[in-house]
Amino acid sequence: MLIRRLFVTRPGDEGLPGPQRRHAMLVMVLGTLMSVLDNGIVNIALPTLASELAVSESRAVWITNIYQLVCAALLLGFAALSRLVGRRRLYLGGLALFVVASLCCALSRSFEWLVASRMLQGVGAAAMLSIGPSMYRLIFPSRLLGSAIGMGALVVAFGIAFGPSLGGIILHFASWPWLFAINVPLGLLALVLGLRALPGEPAQSHGFDWTGAVLSVVMLSGFVFSLDHIGHGARGMSAWLPLLISTLCLVLFVWRQRRAAAPLVPLGMFRQARFSIAATVSLLAFVAQGIAFVGLPFMFQTVMGASPLEAALLFTPWPMALMLVGPLSGRLADRFNPTLISSLGLMIFLLGMSSLATLTADADALAIGWRAVLCGVGYGLFQAPNNREMIGSVTLAHSANASGVLASVRTFGQALGTASVGLMLALPAASLTHALWLGCVSVVAALALSVWRIPLARVRA
Repeated sequence: MLIRRLFVTRPGDEGLPGPQRRHAMLVMVLGTLMSVLDNGIVNIALPTLASELAVSESRAVWITNIYQLVCAALLLGFAALSRLVGRRRLYLGGLALFVVASLCCALSRSFEWLVASRMLQGVGAAAMLSIGPSMYRLIFPSRLLGSAIGMGALVVAFGIAFGPSLGGIILHFASWPWLFAINVPLGLLALVLGLRALPGEPAQSHGFDWTGAVLSVVMLSGFVFSLDHIGHGARGMSAWLPLLISTLCLVLFVWRQRRAAAPLVPLGMFRQARFSIAATVSLLAFVAQGIAFVGLPFMFQTVMGASPLEAALLFTPWPMALMLVGPLSGRLADRFNPTLISSLGLMIFLLGMSSLATLTADADALAIGWRAVLCGVGYGLFQAPNNREMIGSVTLAHSANASGVLASVRTFGQALGTASVGLMLALPAASLTHALWLGCVSVVAALALSVWRIPLARVRA
């Protein structure tokens, strides 16, 4: 019923007609599913990759982190670039690059080669993810925006749920290069469908802020590199220089955006309190999710002694619960105050995260399962309403920029969470439990800010 109503056209609807919506949505589903499957497959395989590539666990984290970091660093630039080249061209180009990079990952024979290939994958994923939410704004009318985003959350949840299980199955029957080769046929199918289904749009004539793009890359990547160096024992300027450079680039980036003829990020968007608060809440929540999604596979396999397949099954209740709750929360966000729903979700998510942090090495599957379900239900209630609040609070003209910001805070938050796990694994006095508690602190901050904005959203909705 929910899926059917997405493709029913009413008089006065914006976006595409019903039949065209169906084809465009299928392309978006395939592209999103491919990128999410990739993350889930790799996360569950990190302990195996660390062993087979003869690197430490804290270094192996960079197989995931470099992908997320490159995505985060390029999302703002690609979102602005889409106005020049058109969203269809950018999406299909990113999809093609992702397929090629996946093949390079499968052919990798060293840790360095694999990390370089993952960087290339990150570039392709950034091109697709930077405009994903704004594509929903173009495809669907505003009355269905929350439901469409909820369906997107369902696709993400399915990919997360199936990704770890698929990764465990592949490692059980085949070697690790097949973890990446699985993307090639799926990506080619999405590319063929995209060439036929995605609508074109005329390129706009204004320029591109190359200076701002370079500053954004250095700004977003410097902080995570600083965390990694500190976690590996760096001291003095070698540890703090990336952070200082990142801070300087942040100042210069804001200065540049105020003066650029075609700014990468129109700062006027952030004068909308609903938009800026939703972006901050999203960043904090994704930091916690990034910590959990990387930390839990390590905990299940290295602390509790589970196999990759067993670890995947232990992790599955979280995304399965998210998959069930996500579409419902998106529909509720179309009818009620989305900030109230997302705040409730963060409360439940906090209960789940804090209960996971209390797990012991002898915990059984039931003890892990109900905690994971709490996290999935909470995150499912939070994500779609918060995304709707963020995308729906700006004008259609700024939707591509808002999409880039949304994708940036999501990917950068996950990268920070992943880097935090690497930091905890590298520090002798820290542990994976400490990483989970750090995630709880991030959720507390997100919840406090989300509760504070509830009256604001009710007045301005």
